[in-house]
Amino acid sequence: MSVNKAILIGNVGKDPEVRHLEGGTSVARFTLATSDSYKNKSGEIVKNTEWHNIVAWRQLAEIAEKYIRKGSQIYVEGKITNRQYDDKDGNKRFINEIVADNIRLLGKKEDSYSPPSAVGSARTTTDPMSVNLPEEPDQATEGDDLPF
Repeated sequence: MSVNKAILIGNVGKDPEVRHLEGGTSVARFTLATSDSYKNKSGEIVKNTEWHNIVAWRQLAEIAEKYIRKGSQIYVEGKITNRQYDDKDGNKRFINEIVADNIRLLGKKEDSYSPPSAVGSARTTTDPMSVNLPEEPDQATEGDDLPF
């Protein structure tokens, strides 16, 4: 048995670049910054930022296009993939990507780009071609003053 799962919480580095392929399939690509910090030997706090390439397909790409912006804080679940390509000079290049199967918008309710229905989440089932979108929330909860 093997597991290939990445879970990241970070800030989006640039607005998603979305392409609409033949047949209507959408793909979104964007970067996500995750940070951690530690104290070095002299007691100074050192902040380390890692950049991740995120790829979202189909309904997740459409959600990314509508609601994710540079600086948005998001939660991403997905699998780690590696691919190679030849650049314009003929050099082999390697890229690591996280292919998202779940994205959630985080942050304060008023800072979010999503409507109260929290459409920023979608999860694929075992079939990577199908996506289950969340159900609409009860109308009674939309006006609640939630702390998030």
